Amino acid sequence: MSEEILINVTPQETRVAVIDHGVTQELHIERTSARGLVGNIYMGKVVRVLPGMQSAFVDIAGDRAAFLHVADIWSSRSGAHGGEAGPPIERLLSEGENLIVQVVKDPLGTKGARLSTQISIAGRFLVYLPQDDARIGISQRIEDQDERAHLREKLQHLLPPEEKGGFIMRTMAETASEAELASDLAYLRKLWSGIQERAQTAAALALLYQDLNLGLRVLRDFVDDETTRIMVDAEAVYDTMKVFARDYMPASAERISHYQGERPLFDLYGVEDEIEKALARRVDLKSGGYLIIDQTEALTTVDVNTGAFVGVRSFDDTIFKTNLEAAQVIARQLRLRNLGGIIIIDFIDMDTEEHRNAVLNEFRKALARDRTRMTINGFTQLGLVEMTRKRTRESLAHVLCEPCPVCGGRGELKTAQTVCYQILRELAREAKQFDAREFRILASQQVIDMFLDEESQSLAMLSDFIGKPVSLQVESVYNQEQFDIVLM
Repeated sequence: MSEEILINVTPQETRVAVIDHGVTQELHIERTSARGLVGNIYMGKVVRVLPGMQSAFVDIAGDRAAFLHVADIWSSRSGAHGGEAGPPIERLLSEGENLIVQVVKDPLGTKGARLSTQISIAGRFLVYLPQDDARIGISQRIEDQDERAHLREKLQHLLPPEEKGGFIMRTMAETASEAELASDLAYLRKLWSGIQERAQTAAALALLYQDLNLGLRVLRDFVDDETTRIMVDAEAVYDTMKVFARDYMPASAERISHYQGERPLFDLYGVEDEIEKALARRVDLKSGGYLIIDQTEALTTVDVNTGAFVGVRSFDDTIFKTNLEAAQVIARQLRLRNLGGIIIIDFIDMDTEEHRNAVLNEFRKALARDRTRMTINGFTQLGLVEMTRKRTRESLAHVLCEPCPVCGGRGELKTAQTVCYQILRELAREAKQFDAREFRILASQQVIDMFLDEESQSLAMLSDFIGKPVSLQVESVYNQEQFDIVLM
């Protein structure tokens, strides 16, 4: 695998594209005015405790209060044993109380950030859990049991007997030397010590620790042995990343380069076109088939269609090949668009169990490279594939777009004819209530044109029925659904 990471920086935002063999696989965008909160640690203030929901709202100086569930309170977890429930939230928190909290999920839509009181600090190879019992966890991506035991033993060798915190070894720790692990340990302990010192004197709502910016998170979380090059088009960011890499990951420092070409970096690799495609509802497949991706608040649906692909052998073979290609493209689109939550995929119906299993296996294989945690179920009785993908930040569409002010996010408008009939009904109601000399319709050009042409007879009939003249006026600022009736 040949992976390149492109970093485009402007004063307003940083954009990162992960390229594999010339194809954009992931997109990440962080804006200066709205940096993500995940990983940040605050001295929060409890503003409301809700016993009925076993949760609390905590102020962390954001636009909306953040949400803390009783299951995310560390003292509640540590006080419970086995299947026994911990103490209720009203015994753990009180309004006005200050407590150290960490953001585990960014605000999404109308919902505030999700919080936890269990602190976790990510390093290059380790995740430090300072409040945890002295234990060592291993990334689930490392499946070999002998390798897991070897890694646990290697880290245990570096930990002093009096060590209190817990650690999770990340996937990249698989190739780390003892010296690199020891350096990561020292870095994480120093961070936690600084957080504790600031917490002792911090006022409510203070930011105790801010996670790395997107450029440095790329080095910490994305770069591995398969990464051949990291290209940055801003000299200041390039210098910062070089210094960070030399201190914490010297093997990657030489792979960072400063792009100084005349052509914009994202244009050179076709990333701008991929961003536009990732915002479209329809995704075309090379075979001639296509996907329709609809994102709602509760879930995302993906519909697979054969389109213009007619195959060469049989109808079943055409469907099978379309579904196989769709499985790969869907996995990539989930990463590109950062779609999370519940995802329902409607593959084209297949008659044979063998074909269904092959498509599902291809889909699982394509999803294996995703860094985000997922669960995938097989085909349901209705022939749908259900899956979940962890959602910690807004999708690409929510970052770059907003609901259409004309249709309100429906994606559809009432036809001009529908609006005409709505106006006629409203006119009849107004005529019964008010004794006006004349009624004037204010509407968009399309609606007025409809009244002057196809619906002119309907308007004349209503005018005769109510016994009052009706005039028309175009309002250029109105959208097709807007109208007003003025009593003259």
